[in-house]
Amino acid sequence: MDLSYDALNKRIQTELKPIYFLYGGEQYLIDTAIHKIKKVFGELLLGINYIVLDESNIENLISDIQMPAFGYDKKLIIIKNSGLFKKDGRKKTGTPIQEKVADFIKNNIDTISESVVLIFAESEADKNSVFEAISENGIVCNIEELKPVQLVKKLKQICNLYKVNCDEVTLNYLVEIAGTNLEILINEIRKLIEYAGIGGTITINDVNQLSVKQIDSVIFELTDNLAIRKIDKALEVLNNLIYQKEALQKILITLYNHFKKIYLCRIAAENNKDIVNSLSLRPNQTFLVAKYKKQASYFKMEELKGILNSLIDLDYNSKNGKIDIDIGLRSILCRYCS
Repeated sequence: MDLSYDALNKRIQTELKPIYFLYGGEQYLIDTAIHKIKKVFGELLLGINYIVLDESNIENLISDIQMPAFGYDKKLIIIKNSGLFKKDGRKKTGTPIQEKVADFIKNNIDTISESVVLIFAESEADKNSVFEAISENGIVCNIEELKPVQLVKKLKQICNLYKVNCDEVTLNYLVEIAGTNLEILINEIRKLIEYAGIGGTITINDVNQLSVKQIDSVIFELTDNLAIRKIDKALEVLNNLIYQKEALQKILITLYNHFKKIYLCRIAAENNKDIVNSLSLRPNQTFLVAKYKKQASYFKMEELKGILNSLIDLDYNSKNGKIDIDIGLRSILCRYCS
């Protein structure tokens, strides 16, 4: 049975089912759902009525199901990143362990219902034999990353809960600079709520002063300054990244990937191709299209090719000890702005 995340939460409060499969990109919500199931389940004693499995010991799953939970009515077994849901497109059947688990679930659902609660959790999953077996006998919930409008709604709810004011413009700005990871955003909004206090108002200035910008957001800022030839501002952004202890190799790779996306955006726009697919953006990243298109308009194709080639050469030469990455990055920025 497929359920939405909201429907899943309601079901957990009323009755625990024997099998759950939670998968998708929003790990925070998956962990939250697991925590709620554990809370409803009751007392847990690791190794007795509480077992945690992963790919390294997934072979123990069936024996753990069959082993009684001594002194307890049921056992809770959590299976994370198990490898059970990886499908090899070259083969019509799954691996031996996949077929064994799928058959066991199909043929022993009454035993499972009486003795255990199984929670399978994965970041992604192919619809193989194990997936089908769970769909037929348990609850499946695809928990994808939230889109910006959903993130803003959730952050607004948290602000209201603590009686702190914050408008949608400010919350959208927070998502833009802090990224779309829900756990990070919740930590950031709690920090801002604490600063504003009950009855207070969170402003964009507060966000700029207190929130930690994700490196992708900072690279957008650096590129904006490059586009208008403000080398002093571009170098200031670079210095801030280094001050925040971002690794120079990571800065180089992120900058390269950013300009590659700008380059691909230009090609897609000129050939009437879908930019979201061309840039391989996730559903919750589609708001970035406008930003990439704007930055692409500042650069000629030859300029983009030159920057990309310079970054590739810097990566090669730095790894061979011919140039320091810091010096190389500053040289590329200055050369472009001259």
